[in-house]
Amino acid sequence: MSGIILETKGLTKHYGGVHALEDADFILRRGEHVAIMGDNGAGKSTFVRQITGVEQRTRGTVIFDGQEVNFAGPLDAREAGIETVFQTLALADDLNVPDNLFLGREATKWNFLGPFRILDYKAMRESTMAGLVKTGVKIPNIRNSIANMSGGQRQCVAIARTATFASKLTIMDEPTAALGVQETAQVENIVRTLKEQGESLILVSHNMRQVFDLVDRIIVFRRGRMVADLDVKETDGQDVVAYITGAKTGAQFEGAA
Repeated sequence: MSGIILETKGLTKHYGGVHALEDADFILRRGEHVAIMGDNGAGKSTFVRQITGVEQRTRGTVIFDGQEVNFAGPLDAREAGIETVFQTLALADDLNVPDNLFLGREATKWNFLGPFRILDYKAMRESTMAGLVKTGVKIPNIRNSIANMSGGQRQCVAIARTATFASKLTIMDEPTAALGVQETAQVENIVRTLKEQGESLILVSHNMRQVFDLVDRIIVFRRGRMVADLDVKETDGQDVVAYITGAKTGAQFEGAA
């Protein structure tokens, strides 16, 4: 594992007088899986929103794939190669799997009508199947509407978008928070598949068992600041909880990067 896919320097977000994120220095290497942990309001989601362009940062620098970036919005981040699976999934219930995967970036072809094009459904179906195979996602019928799928299947469809468009970085925000045991296991297997394929990933999670099973490092946020960067092989759940609760403080922060 070599090279850096994502780096932030002094990443900061203020909402008026509220300092939601302060001076976050972060490094993610290519092929690495890193968890972001912390209590509610610790700055985890704020951090992700600054990286993906959902919000504009107060100050700081984001370097992605070797280039300093200033994404105007999530579509810019997606075009650059960052795919985000939010808790809300952002899926259209009335559309089928290919239509959801290609929503906003539909494949088209010329039909000799000047600037007008028609959708290339065959290409979208083939790319969808390739993405499902790559991530190990099993959907019996990709032409079924999302509304007729289980929560686990819906989550897997959202994750499959990352493989369909050859993303350079996948960010998952609490991907199994609302899922049952079997569906959670399915999503975790997909994460392992991404790891085997050398995909970089950031996982926002409260699930300690999940984090220790799936990632290489754990970043802990507390009150808007990064307070720990821990190698999972050199720490345990008690240590992580101590940073989350403040029993251990930022003064003891040892950067693993």
